[in-house]
Amino acid sequence: MKDSIEILLGLWGHLSRRRHKQAYLLLILMIIATLVEIISISAILPFLGILVDPEKVFYHPAAQYFIRKVADMFDVVVFTSPDQIILPIVIIFIAAIIISNLIRVLLLYVSNKYILSIGADISNDVYQRTLYQDYEVHLTRNSSQIINAVTNKSNMAIAAIHSALIFLNSLIFLMGVVVALLLIEPKVTVILFTSFGLFYWWVAKSTKSKIQNNSRIIAEKSTLVVKSLQEGLGGIRDVIIDNSYDFYCNIFRKSDFPVRQATWSNIFIAQMPRYFVEAIGMIVLVILAYFMIHQENSNGVIPILGVLALSAQKILPALQQMYSAYSSINGAKKSSQEVLNLLNQKILRRYKNADSSNSVSFNQEIRLNKIQFEYTGSSLSILKSIDLKIHKGSCVGFIGASGSGKSTLVDIIMGLLLPTDGNLVVDNNVINDKNRNSWYSQIAHVPQTIFLSDATIKENIAFGIPKDMIDQNRVVESARKAQIIEMIEGLDQGYETIVGEQGVKLSGGQRQRLGIARALYKGAKLLVLDEATSALDNETERRVMNAIYNLKEEMTVLIIAHRLSTLKNCDRILELNNKNRVIERSYKEMIKEKQYEQ
Repeated sequence: MKDSIEILLGLWGHLSRRRHKQAYLLLILMIIATLVEIISISAILPFLGILVDPEKVFYHPAAQYFIRKVADMFDVVVFTSPDQIILPIVIIFIAAIIISNLIRVLLLYVSNKYILSIGADISNDVYQRTLYQDYEVHLTRNSSQIINAVTNKSNMAIAAIHSALIFLNSLIFLMGVVVALLLIEPKVTVILFTSFGLFYWWVAKSTKSKIQNNSRIIAEKSTLVVKSLQEGLGGIRDVIIDNSYDFYCNIFRKSDFPVRQATWSNIFIAQMPRYFVEAIGMIVLVILAYFMIHQENSNGVIPILGVLALSAQKILPALQQMYSAYSSINGAKKSSQEVLNLLNQKILRRYKNADSSNSVSFNQEIRLNKIQFEYTGSSLSILKSIDLKIHKGSCVGFIGASGSGKSTLVDIIMGLLLPTDGNLVVDNNVINDKNRNSWYSQIAHVPQTIFLSDATIKENIAFGIPKDMIDQNRVVESARKAQIIEMIEGLDQGYETIVGEQGVKLSGGQRQRLGIARALYKGAKLLVLDEATSALDNETERRVMNAIYNLKEEMTVLIIAHRLSTLKNCDRILELNNKNRVIERSYKEMIKEKQYEQ
């Protein structure tokens, strides 16, 4: 339980000051609800006493004093006989019950609304902190783990917080009721709560290891569930062609069933004690009633038993809620810890707000000085002592064998990766953490697989821009320069055509040209194509490359390719060899060597 408390405190530390204040107000409401509940329970004793023996209550000095005060206040005699006080007492008791339950309903509404709010806060915070990380961090992560953490595991962590609130509420309620019962009947109260407490302690101890094991299974297997969905649906074309439906269904089933089984087991463990405790409570009350009735002074037994019976009716659910909450917190411990780890990530502010005092202009050249790079945790150098100059307005091609470091080098030029040694300089500005955001704003990247959202062509060209802020004229001009305007305007809905998930309704060449149009809309000074035409046929590639070469006057172009013909019209071709070095080559020379695909 100690670990679970530390995790909950860690999650609490990530809540805003506003949520903290709301939690304190919620705590006050819990206390008020408990006090009202205690008053309603305490009122049972005099209420039952009046029903059993109204004469004794009516002629009691305190009651007579109250009756006289009421008569003097309203100048009328209200109560003249014992029977007359029964109806008002019944009405007052019913009103107390209604008020008590209304407050409980209010508490339920407020607590659930609070959980909804912090749930949204935590999920957003996890996603934001995960998104605002360095590119190298994203390279080392599996997207299935992140998606599962942001969705399923965040929900489990939020459920653990909700369970903690339920535990606290039930604890406050029980403490208040126990104090009230101790004042009424201390011996019986001690016997009842000792019996219930020992039983729940034994159940909690017996099921602890099972719940923790279930927590581990849920955390691990739920990630595999998301992974199997991503891979099966993401590769649906190959699944259909290879007839591998059963393969992916089996992976899903083997991951999904353990999660459901572990979840069901935790739910059963949390709910099971209730039925035993109800039986124990009834048995203990019956035994106590038997012995209390056979005592010499048994006149007040019925009111006391009534108080105990009603108290037990309220206490048992509260005890069960406490135990169920305890089980839920432990059951979500592994997932909550993973969510807390993501919340503990520091947001890299340089990605959120560009500092105008550290702006970078690109009017002359990009220079790499003695660049060396190795990934974190690796002693293997990907790049060694790279010196390179790229002039503005030039078109530079990069080629080399797989693993030679082409993409890594271009990632360094874009500032996505910072070199292990050496530096990247743009117009005499060394690119670092302070000005990387400014440099990003001048770059457009067109990868081999263009990411297209399931939205309109217009929204995909003006990617990341709110729909009501898109400049239509700029969209059209970008499409024209990317040589895709005829295709778009030939569609029934034109720029409002939905492209489908990942642009499934478009051809490969159309997707690539949309990517180029997106780069043009951004108004980037540097266009980077990372094997952007490798999946295209020769004719489509020729048209796309012609569109790109026509942009040389507007932007500097860097092209990574595995086909030499793609780089035919580049001003320079840079080859990365197996020694992690860059060599400038001519197109004719490389054609003669026949080392690369034409």
